[in-house]
Amino acid sequence: MHDLITKAEVLLEALPYIQRFRSQTFVVKYGGSFMDSPDPQTRDGVARDILFLEAVGINPVVVHGGGKAITRAMESSGLKAHFIQGQRVTDQEAVNLVEQVLSREINPEIVKTINALGGKARGFSGADLFTCRRFSPSGPDGERLDLGFVGEVTAVNTDLLRECIRRSITPVISPTARDGDGMIYNCNADVAAAQVAIALKARRLVFMSDVPGLMRDPRDPSTLIPHLQAGEVDALRDAGIVDQGMIPKLESAVAAVKAGVDKVSLVDGRVNHAILLEIFTDAGVGTEVVL
Repeated sequence: MHDLITKAEVLLEALPYIQRFRSQTFVVKYGGSFMDSPDPQTRDGVARDILFLEAVGINPVVVHGGGKAITRAMESSGLKAHFIQGQRVTDQEAVNLVEQVLSREINPEIVKTINALGGKARGFSGADLFTCRRFSPSGPDGERLDLGFVGEVTAVNTDLLRECIRRSITPVISPTARDGDGMIYNCNADVAAAQVAIALKARRLVFMSDVPGLMRDPRDPSTLIPHLQAGEVDALRDAGIVDQGMIPKLESAVAAVKAGVDKVSLVDGRVNHAILLEIFTDAGVGTEVVL
């Protein structure tokens, strides 16, 4: 009986969040690493969380990554992965491979998983939704760095996404884009997800990765920063706490909350039901970024 009462208490704790978020759009970004797991429960866990959001009237929109799968495919093709400021340097040969892996391998697999569990999902290549410009970050001496075919999403065609939302279908989007000349670019999935959240006026944005959140010491989970205001990010970056792959995550989170997204959450996708714990419990998990 105690276990049954505990389950009821969990449902009651979730109730006000379900009421508050019903009919709202939530953008969820996760890396492709969960697809690498040999454990079906791990692979299916995120999809089941997406189904739960659908079932309680929330409109999930998924943007996925796939960095590990891309690196494996590049190595099989004799290409070496190289990163600058958390961004993958991408030449013409590599960008064709990126589009193949993201949009024609990982994306259909995620859609298939959601649909097989009873959900409704539709896959999109980001190249059909995103417009971009070439991304050239500044180097340590102020020089412009050439990353090749790496794009920065500048616009999102939301018509197809809104049609899916109207029909209670979850869009699943790969992070590629086209420039004004129709060339395909590799885009950072965190940046793409933030732009989707901004364009759709989403209520929440959730970044799922393979770390607990932002930690002051990346080797010590006890140093997790649970609450972060947008104005604190620059100082943390200057101190070296925000570096590598966390740079685009936190910069995108700041852009999203400044554009009206209520909260951005950084959660560990390896934790079962991390999305539900973050959204539907009082304590939450990971790091939350607010204005």
